[in-house]
Amino acid sequence: MDKPDHVLIVDEDRGMREFVASYLEKNGMRVSLASSGRDMHAVLERHTPDVILLDVMLPGEDGLALCRWLRAGRYRAVPVMMLTEHCDEMDRIIGLEMGADDYLAKPCAVRELLARIRAVLRRTRMLPPGMLVEESTEMLSFGDWRLDTTARHLLDTEDAVVALSGAEYRLLRAFLDHPQRVLTRDQLLNLTQRRNAEPFDRSIDLLVSRLRQRLGDVARVPRYIKTLRNEGYVFSSTVKAVEEARARQQA
Repeated sequence: MDKPDHVLIVDEDRGMREFVASYLEKNGMRVSLASSGRDMHAVLERHTPDVILLDVMLPGEDGLALCRWLRAGRYRAVPVMMLTEHCDEMDRIIGLEMGADDYLAKPCAVRELLARIRAVLRRTRMLPPGMLVEESTEMLSFGDWRLDTTARHLLDTEDAVVALSGAEYRLLRAFLDHPQRVLTRDQLLNLTQRRNAEPFDRSIDLLVSRLRQRLGDVARVPRYIKTLRNEGYVFSSTVKAVEEARARQQA
């Protein structure tokens, strides 16, 4: 028998937590509750949930800071859905930086919430084999750049450091892990945020534009990231581990 999906709800509002928990449990899900970041850490010490519902407004560390923490460590693969008072484009961009998978404006209908939870879990589990961004301690080299995957920043030919936001790093890793391969916007959202594009969602396009600026890439005559109309993007540069490049130089 399949184990029920485990949802961790992190929300300061006790009434909200218990109401949502009751509805999810009636629909076959297992639920853990937390009212703050401290409580969330305590739950995570005992269990790893399948998805986390995270309110932005929390006592102590807010939801965005907690989301950043989740994405930086052992829980980076766990889908995170943000519960926010507002859900405009700026919220999405900020959440993109932190690594959120989906957004719901409060108060939200529990039937919609359940549907969105199931959709996030389905998208996460349907990501094709071999289409995952793997973490590594190696230095990756491409064109005039190297990516330090430990410090998560770029190094140019003079070893000058170019800092990357969390979202920029995840997008670049997705490209470097799948060079010479067409990646659709849905695939890039799955690889970087584990969600699909919504109508008029331009978050990936905006992020690609920012990453191009970091790389000094020109959209009209791109050296690294090419746009394929109605298809997506392809990273056209050769990618090598620095150790491999050094070995070839010494040969």
